[in-house]
Amino acid sequence: MRLPVTSVESVGAAIRAVRKVSGIRQDDVPGVSHVFLRDLEKGKDTVQFGRVIKVLEELGIRMVLELPESQAEAVTLVMGKYLPNVSTQHTRILKKEGE
Repeated sequence: MRLPVTSVESVGAAIRAVRKVSGIRQDDVPGVSHVFLRDLEKGKDTVQFGRVIKVLEELGIRMVLELPESQAEAVTLVMGKYLPNVSTQHTRILKKEGE
């Protein structure tokens, strides 16, 4: 299922839905406090993005960025400078998702 990310609130709602369907309590998500998770699920704009990624990972939610295909080659080259160990992996994922 694909869900457009339009706000912190849309991410929070998806996280809450997956957590509820999975029968996981807020205080059972490792690595973050129930207060952080509550704020995230309510769409608080100031949540720390690194911690959001951790919650997504713990719940098995995968976030994918869809980049303009017209810039894919240039973006791949630039990403290689910043993320030399994972740029190839990201390129493969982006191409599979975008095709």
